[in-house]
Amino acid sequence: MSQNDKPDTVVIKKYANRRLYDTSASRYVTLDHLRELVKEGRDFQVVDAKSGEDLTRGVLAQIIFEEESKGETLLPVEFLRQLIGFYGDSMQGMVPSYLRMSMDTFAQQQAEMRERMTGAMGSPAASMQMMEEATKRNMAMFEQAMKMFTPFGAAGEGAAGDTKSAAAKPGGKADGSDVADLRAELDAMKAKLDKLAGGDS
Repeated sequence: MSQNDKPDTVVIKKYANRRLYDTSASRYVTLDHLRELVKEGRDFQVVDAKSGEDLTRGVLAQIIFEEESKGETLLPVEFLRQLIGFYGDSMQGMVPSYLRMSMDTFAQQQAEMRERMTGAMGSPAASMQMMEEATKRNMAMFEQAMKMFTPFGAAGEGAAGDTKSAAAKPGGKADGSDVADLRAELDAMKAKLDKLAGGDS
């Protein structure tokens, strides 16, 4: 897609010294600035200042890497391993559209939860119940997504780093570490929802 296709797109030029220049603001910026643009819902495109090559994907991945390295973990290790396993796989072409659809659904659910939270602010008990329900729903959606990935990766288990899901264990039961990991992820998501609710109040 050319820069002229979306006139509202902010063009960020990346120079050989890795500096980023926001052409809309006529100033040099950092990755934090681009992260804020994402949070504001503003579209931007990062291009090589010399060749014009589109570098947006790589820069967005770099932002995610920095967030993860700072402890703002959103991507479970098992998910990352499975995702890596899809590179070069025959199912690779299906992954982007599936992930996009899943994230759109998740965002829609979050928006609905915010609206319901706004109407229930007068009742702390109702607010807590709503957050717990939303957490359970989101975890169920995540588990469903992981199960949909697992059958595709089962045939190429070696390429995916010999990762094994709980469903592949005898009796289909997760061991203690899997349960602990799931509980930790659930607690982390609850904490994020608490923080989100506090920010919207």
